[in-house]
Amino acid sequence: MLFTYQAVDAQGEKKTGSIDAVNVDIAIASLQRRGFVITNIHETGGKKSIFDVNISWFERVSNKDVVILSRQLSTLFQAQVSALRVFRLLGEETENKLLRVKLATIADDLQGGSSISTSLGKHPTVFSEFYISMVKAGEESGRLDETFNYLADYLDRSYELTSKAKSALIYPAFVVFTFVTVMVLMFTVVIPKISAIIVESGQEIPIYTKVVLAISNGLVHYGFVIVGIAAIIGYLIYRFVKTPEGSIAFDRFKLSVPYISTLYKKLYLSRLSDNMNTMLVSGIPMIRALELTSSVIDNKIYNSIIAGAVEAVKGGKPVSEALSGNDQIPGIMIQMIKVGEETGELGNILKTLAKFYAREVETAVDALVDLIEPLMIVMLGLGVAFLLAAVLVPIYNISAAQ
Repeated sequence: MLFTYQAVDAQGEKKTGSIDAVNVDIAIASLQRRGFVITNIHETGGKKSIFDVNISWFERVSNKDVVILSRQLSTLFQAQVSALRVFRLLGEETENKLLRVKLATIADDLQGGSSISTSLGKHPTVFSEFYISMVKAGEESGRLDETFNYLADYLDRSYELTSKAKSALIYPAFVVFTFVTVMVLMFTVVIPKISAIIVESGQEIPIYTKVVLAISNGLVHYGFVIVGIAAIIGYLIYRFVKTPEGSIAFDRFKLSVPYISTLYKKLYLSRLSDNMNTMLVSGIPMIRALELTSSVIDNKIYNSIIAGAVEAVKGGKPVSEALSGNDQIPGIMIQMIKVGEETGELGNILKTLAKFYAREVETAVDALVDLIEPLMIVMLGLGVAFLLAAVLVPIYNISAAQ
């Protein structure tokens, strides 16, 4: 929204202008951070159309937006541009309206004397705790340009890896959706018309045809009830997964399903290695790096393992020993971390592990897709064949009897 304001600055001079903000409270807070005393503020604009709605309800800041922003921040800080000017400039140039508002707010905070990490920390929906800690480390070391470059590289790798896994499942999901749609149409539209002929013939109906007719009759007469029950069960499962106990059970289930568990383990190990390497290179202490890694890995089982490792490291144990003894951390990874600690090349070792497990994830995803595609086609073929046999065999018997 655009607001027009009248204010008095710290020198007592009257100021007028406009400001873009999500709502009037944010607009007032932004102006007050500039040292203005607001005398009048109101929303600008005439008659609104039905399409003139608050964009903040629909827009979001994607991972891609944060990657691009980090690249731009790195370039501008490397060019020795002041932090306030950097965020003002990027806030004016970015196309994402929600990010534009947040960058303007960050610039106002910087003008008010806040540090960059503190200003970014007020927007947790855009900048994660990991991101904030990296920026804070960059401020303390005076290497903000390198830090934002590390962040952009890390987020880019993470986004690419996750996107590849999701994209690979689109085709199998489409096949399953098509199969279910075809079956529902057959059972609710085609089978009921044919079933009348089969029943009226008076002949003995095969057991498999009875099963098909029963399913068709159930979907036709109780379809909405079945959908309602399925929706309730799905909602209850969703609510259970959101509870602490349900979340742990679901994460444990993901790590116990054959083949799928291997894919998830490699994905989590890749995140662990890449995240640790990025933070250690940026100068973040080991204990803080482990704590933040726990928040990045989206699995309660691994969160518990890393939390235990944090306590062990605080007690004086090396990371390799702190992570050992867990089934979810392979021995080869423990040995490589131990070598990195002994040689002082832990960052490079973690970087190598991150690349290795990233390749393993890509290979596992490709293999999974190669396995799912023919399996879905076979299942689709068997389902259609069973359905046709259940309908056509009785009809053939009727024709043969006449």
